[in-house]
Amino acid sequence: MNTKLVSQTGLSILASGGVTKLDDLIELQTIGVEGAILGRSLYTGDIDLSEAINLVS
Repeated sequence: MNTKLVSQTGLSILASGGVTKLDDLIELQTIGVEGAILGRSLYTGDIDLSEAINLVS
């Protein structure tokens, strides 16, 4: 779904929900998603914010 949105609309897409691990961020970046909202994964400690920023920078 995200791939279609990015390729067919040309809009900046932000992912929200379902981002539970760093691999999800890599996948989103690969298909051209501009950003991701990390709520629960930060709260629960599943994703470390510093590590995530370093990964996608």
